[in-house]
Amino acid sequence: MALEWVVLGYTAGAEAIMLLLLTVPGLDGLRKGLIAVTRNLLKPFMSVVPFCLFLLMDIYWKYETRPTCDADSCTPSEYLRHQKSIMKSQRNALLIAAALILYWLLYSVTNLVVKIEQLNQRVERLKNRD
Repeated sequence: MALEWVVLGYTAGAEAIMLLLLTVPGLDGLRKGLIAVTRNLLKPFMSVVPFCLFLLMDIYWKYETRPTCDADSCTPSEYLRHQKSIMKSQRNALLIAAALILYWLLYSVTNLVVKIEQLNQRVERLKNRD
């Protein structure tokens, strides 16, 4: 199951980089190309949502079927393994949340940037009329 988390991590990283490039001031020359690339990648990145739901269900299933291990009822190595498993589940849940939030932010920012570009074009057309 490690490959799924690697894919999700790279996807979240790509989303963060695109979001950063869209919001950094001073990249006006590249902005139109970035907008086009981002808009074309939003639909394939939509697959992140069901993928994250699947991974969230996987975490829940592992949590429900995990044997309980108290400090008294198991050896120190089993207790350490149990605690490590809990930490990995929490880390993976944070990765899922980050990927979903970054996708939502990327979608929202892309739509806002497109609207700003359209409004700037309208303003230019109105200035040219006068």
